[in-house]
Amino acid sequence: MVLYRCEQDNLEQLHTSICPHCHGRAYAYVCDLYWCKTCQVPTYTKECERCGGQGERVASDMRPVFPEEKFVLEAILLQQGKKKEAVNLEKVSVWNSTGNHYYGDGKRIPVTIGKLKTMDLKQIQAYYEDKMEQCFETYDGYFREMQQRFVEANKGRFAQLDQDAISYIKNVGEKYDKRDMLVSFSGGKDSTVVSDLVDRALGTATEKIVHIFGDTTLEFPTTYEYVKRYKKQHYKTPVIPARNRDKDFYELCKLVGPPSRVMRWCCTVFKTGAITRQIEKMFRNKSHIVTFYGIRRSESASRSKYEKESDSPKISKQTVVSPIIDWYDFDVWLYLFTRGIDFNEAYRWGYTRVGCWCCPNNSDWSEFLSQLHMRENYTSFHHLLVDFATEIGKPDPEEYVSSGNWKARQGGNGVAMAQKSVISFTPCATQENAFNYSLQKPITEEFYELFKPFGYLNYELGNKRLGEVFVLNKKGEILLGLQGRIGSKQLKVTIYQTNFCGARNLKAAEERVKCQLTKYQMCMGCLACEGVCKRDAITIREKENQVHYTISDEKCVRCGHCVNHFVAGCYMRKVLAIKR
Repeated sequence: MVLYRCEQDNLEQLHTSICPHCHGRAYAYVCDLYWCKTCQVPTYTKECERCGGQGERVASDMRPVFPEEKFVLEAILLQQGKKKEAVNLEKVSVWNSTGNHYYGDGKRIPVTIGKLKTMDLKQIQAYYEDKMEQCFETYDGYFREMQQRFVEANKGRFAQLDQDAISYIKNVGEKYDKRDMLVSFSGGKDSTVVSDLVDRALGTATEKIVHIFGDTTLEFPTTYEYVKRYKKQHYKTPVIPARNRDKDFYELCKLVGPPSRVMRWCCTVFKTGAITRQIEKMFRNKSHIVTFYGIRRSESASRSKYEKESDSPKISKQTVVSPIIDWYDFDVWLYLFTRGIDFNEAYRWGYTRVGCWCCPNNSDWSEFLSQLHMRENYTSFHHLLVDFATEIGKPDPEEYVSSGNWKARQGGNGVAMAQKSVISFTPCATQENAFNYSLQKPITEEFYELFKPFGYLNYELGNKRLGEVFVLNKKGEILLGLQGRIGSKQLKVTIYQTNFCGARNLKAAEERVKCQLTKYQMCMGCLACEGVCKRDAITIREKENQVHYTISDEKCVRCGHCVNHFVAGCYMRKVLAIKR
């Protein structure tokens, strides 16, 4: 059972993460789940609601193990010399708990998941295919019986979860117009649950909340299959794909290196940016929207800090609402089974999450399953990683990849594209507060777009022959002087006033200028700037392999957020930072 405590009011044994007294955040104790030996299922309460028996504490969270994963588990046990345990799983209630521990009928299964790389994959593949053909029906029949017992043994927990979530969503719905709402739909189990809850709470026969499917282009094959089924089953629900059609993941990996745990640029380029663009298109005239997310605190340490309702840190004008933020894996599966809801088949294989199949945050277990079930995809990505390791000079590229060291990569050392982050300049000897820059990219007309967040461009005051353009404030006073001919790589910048983009002194103003110069040299259309602009003033388009970056004078309020939000003004600058 999950209990909470409010540190501010010193209240304990609360049943909700929102304190009923101060309405602030309450924090969860470790969840206690129990095992009913009669029903052979985990229960939320010590007393089983199905048989009345008293269970024993078994774990803090649990997920069901489907027949497909059972077959893999049996094959691993056989390779580890544990034949007795392997041959007896047909009519065993198998569950996976926190720490990737397996339980069969409430007892630990002695399988060593940490030695997956020593396994004979071909042997496991052959065993899996044989069992799927010969035994699936009998295994699945028992699983369905167990599933029903699980639902009956935890009906009270389901009732509580269902009532609380529906009530919460209805309360949110009273504060906003339905036309200003959407569901962030990933094709995973959590967003599937949220979709069902939102539909039941706010949907009608004729009016459904729009869903946006963030297609990163790296989704599991089963995810695309499930989304197709979902659309067919919920034909009245608008499911709109959001996809960055301008970028190719593999080509970007070659350019900037594969994403790592600390530099998951793929999320910005293929998810956040694409979703932001789709939201702007669909809610163009809306000043604020509400997005229902399937985020849960128990998923990770970082997500444990999330609030149930908050402004999005990544997408402007968006409030994020997380109705199942306090739920556990146990709860999600209880809801899906009780409601009889279809879900992504990857979970039957044993995956615990179904985001991008090649995510650097994936576990060794997920990678093992990808080798087993998605051999072609896995091999292709593996070759890319090895080629990259070779390019940046790793002495043993295969070891670098197989050990997982590529996941810990930081910065752009060894990456050619990283050199574009370097800004060369010398102070002007003849003029105060003036700097001569040597750019790596010739000046174009679009170059000046990047200075619109500083002020208002004036082409009339300057000497056109010299390529002079001035940046003015609202009063018409000169802030910056830019001197550089179209086609040239030489630029002179003169700082007349420093009070732009939050700068308070000459050094800060100079850094703001460097930010935009870096952005100009490095821009590859990642859409990060477009996403953080609260006024929809920035438009980034790619045509004929050229990125076009424009800022609307009418919409831009010169807040400087697109400059100050990222390290050195550019998201990719952070990704490719060079350690010296």
